[in-house]
Amino acid sequence: MKRIYLFLLLFFTGGICSGQSPAPGSGISPEDYRRAESFLANNISRKIYHLEVNPNWLKDVPEFTYATNTPRGKTFYKVHIPSGTIKEAFDHERLARALSDALGKPIERKNLPFGQIEWENDRAISFITDRVTYQANLKDYTVNKTGVLPAEEVSVREVRSPDGKWVAFSRDHNLYVRSQAQEIALSTDGKPDYAYASYLGWSDIMEGENGERPENFTAVWSADGSRILTQIADLRKGRKMYLLDWSIDSLYRPKLLSYYRGGPGDTNIVCYIPVIFDINTRKMIKVDLPPLPHFIGNPLRWNKDGSFLYGLYRHRGYQRMDLICVDPRTGKVDVKFSDSSRTNVENTTEFRLLEDKGIAFITSERSGWNQVYRLDWASGSVTALTRGDFVVKKFVAIDEEKELLYFTASGKEEGRNPYFNHLYRIGFDGSGLQLLTPENAHHEVHLSPGNQYFVDNYSTARQPTISVLRSLPDGKMIKELGKADISELLAAGWDFPEIFKVKARDGLTDIYGAIWKPSGFSESDRYPLIDNSYTGPQANVFPESFRSAVFSAAQPLAEFGFAVMAVDGLGSAGRSKAFHDWSYKRLGYGLTDHVVAIRQLAAKYSWLDTTRIGIFGHSAGGYDAAHALMLFSGFYKVAVASSGDHDHRMEKAWWPEMYMGWPVDSAYHLQSNITMADKMQGKLLLVHGGIDENVNPSATFKLAEALIRAGKNFDMLIIPGSGHGYTGHYGEYFTRKRWNYFIEHLLGKQALP
Repeated sequence: MKRIYLFLLLFFTGGICSGQSPAPGSGISPEDYRRAESFLANNISRKIYHLEVNPNWLKDVPEFTYATNTPRGKTFYKVHIPSGTIKEAFDHERLARALSDALGKPIERKNLPFGQIEWENDRAISFITDRVTYQANLKDYTVNKTGVLPAEEVSVREVRSPDGKWVAFSRDHNLYVRSQAQEIALSTDGKPDYAYASYLGWSDIMEGENGERPENFTAVWSADGSRILTQIADLRKGRKMYLLDWSIDSLYRPKLLSYYRGGPGDTNIVCYIPVIFDINTRKMIKVDLPPLPHFIGNPLRWNKDGSFLYGLYRHRGYQRMDLICVDPRTGKVDVKFSDSSRTNVENTTEFRLLEDKGIAFITSERSGWNQVYRLDWASGSVTALTRGDFVVKKFVAIDEEKELLYFTASGKEEGRNPYFNHLYRIGFDGSGLQLLTPENAHHEVHLSPGNQYFVDNYSTARQPTISVLRSLPDGKMIKELGKADISELLAAGWDFPEIFKVKARDGLTDIYGAIWKPSGFSESDRYPLIDNSYTGPQANVFPESFRSAVFSAAQPLAEFGFAVMAVDGLGSAGRSKAFHDWSYKRLGYGLTDHVVAIRQLAAKYSWLDTTRIGIFGHSAGGYDAAHALMLFSGFYKVAVASSGDHDHRMEKAWWPEMYMGWPVDSAYHLQSNITMADKMQGKLLLVHGGIDENVNPSATFKLAEALIRAGKNFDMLIIPGSGHGYTGHYGEYFTRKRWNYFIEHLLGKQALP
């Protein structure tokens, strides 16, 4: 396999085509832009009716409500399960008029300004609009304001014990408890950089070098109120990352922003020290664990009666994960279950403890496929509950009375796409495994409280969603709730993407993808191909559902005369452990399967112009896009790389350490876009948000510096006020910029500004 891989890598690095981009020809018309814009997600959603049913289950009655787009606009429905009746939840016209009076502005029936309702009783609903809560009487349609949500999310600053006797809170970075009679300091050595009952929020931004960190409080009482689980946030060695915000209108110099964020291999990081306080003795017990890196976190939680703590403890480097049990009296740690790998143990492990049964369920890839295991809590014995060449995804529900576990999985049904999710049930003893969603499609399920029913939205990239109500535990269909109506979408010229299956770089493994074509597609024409890439190993991009196929950035771009492709190669998520391990320490070679796929597609489709191949991607996909012009220079001609993590040594620690390994070694250096900058050929647009704390823009700046030193021409766009995702007017500006870059440099036409 290694020999095949090296051969393909060398072969494709040299390129498989030698054609040049054509000289600029005729321009793109305003109508072309209007057509492309009509297929953007916000616009396309108006052309689809009854897309899916996302139930809001009512309490204590067999009913649920849901909202969906209809020809009359957003409409709320109420379903009464025993009778099977579906009717509008209320008179939308009357409520719109009543709400217009209450808000003092016109409200249209087709666009009520809320997305969810809560039933107060049979004749009253509540909802939120513009952060104000209202209640509507459905008898006389009076609307009353009932409250105002705070402008910012209010953090919890104190927690009362279950018996109501004590309140835990922090002051001056120490943990206190108080009762009606007294106040007790449980710790006394707390400092700003050694803070009790605190944590580091992932997006905690500080202004200036010495800005104050947001106050974050965490303390969890045991059920009997005798102990508190908390932690010490140790920032003494933590190092900061920095941003400059140039976007504030009232400031004429940038605002310095900083935040703590460990990078791969860093030893100077923020750590958590888990501790337990005994209220009766006033003693602090340290849990027998090393300091926990903030990007891994404290996994512990109390059991029902407070007699022990448990959680999934992930070792740094992610090559081992332990299910641990902690004695709160001593802090001693007992390992109940352990998982290890020469590559990594994913942080997506599913786990449920059933204390009353004395068992736990946990997922593991130890067999080569993610399967369910049953753990006897007392003895520690482990039994495989499921077996086979398929992937267990999520534990959906557990029925302890009937001893049934419900879970989603993919790849089990022979002859079906391996990315389609299905719902299954299995007995606690491993017997009676049953498929509950039989249709050959991707299923998204919503179970009711009490596990009596579930709503099943099933679809494929080429089959619009069908929504049905089913019973548990047998999966029998009770009622069809609706089918997505896409007649207006089809009338506008949209068509389903073409699904393909080709062989991966090993010549053996099937990989899957999709191609979006322009609405005026003709097989007699030739279309440049654009690769919409994201090879991040924690995800997959195959459009398994209709929603993922239709709300894609691919179709609007295709409208200018491109074919746009997405494919999951070896190393991406959702398949076997062996499939996934292709990416370990080899993130820089994820595009190899894309090149292999393109060559096979070109042999099949004469309308693909493989002398004009482009690529775009965001975040890990941004790394891909720039990397394509370095590793496969001459094959890919044009790239738009947005928010790219161009050197994994500059990323947040968990992601590279999970997939590139820890400690940091030469693989990081060899696969860096920055160290490969001198190999770049083609047209490259680098884009980054100026205040992106997720993927710091320093990586893009450093790549730009390397390209300049190497004498490489490139283009660059910094969006000063944007974070990692480009939303609102930032997103609109970037989308047009990306369109125009491919129009001019890959299509060879004149774009409009």
